Amino acid sequence: MLSAIVLARGDERGVVATLAALVPGAAAGLIRDVLLVDHEHTDTMARVADVAGCHFLVWPGSDGALLREAAKEARSNWLLFMRAGAVLEGNWIDEIAQFMESASLASKTRAAVFRYARSPHADVRVRDAFKTARRVLLGPSADQGLLIARAHYDALGGHPPASERAEAKLLARLRRKDRIILRSRIVVS
Repeated sequence: MLSAIVLARGDERGVVATLAALVPGAAAGLIRDVLLVDHEHTDTMARVADVAGCHFLVWPGSDGALLREAAKEARSNWLLFMRAGAVLEGNWIDEIAQFMESASLASKTRAAVFRYARSPHADVRVRDAFKTARRVLLGPSADQGLLIARAHYDALGGHPPASERAEAKLLARLRRKDRIILRSRIVVS
């Protein structure tokens, strides 16, 4: 089982889409708990979390401190970090379950990110080409989510607490051979 941690950043619409995509994983028994995390408490976001049955965590400061605190609050040995607006596609439930099982039995620690897919409804911009080139040259971006064992997360030191680019810095600490890209896609709007 895993804990899903969704970084809201005030995006109610994106949060609803992300949480809706996680429902099949909860129904299948893969997701134990969902933590919705944000820097500011808003009634709308609190209501969304309440209706969805999520734990709503508000933490001032940087994204790193917020995500680190959320990881401490999570109840499972596996952590799935996602941003609001990211929607998992395909056979992600089976693939995550297989990855967690094989990674638990392996002697080498590994983490996983999802295959990036831009929303078909999003406008194509020049910066999208730069983002694609960046992913090819430098590795996955924070938009691709992160599935990681809690022990591995702790061994890496978690998200840097004083950083706004905490997700990117944590991904950079994962060596290329210590992470895989899953076949399942994550659509980012």
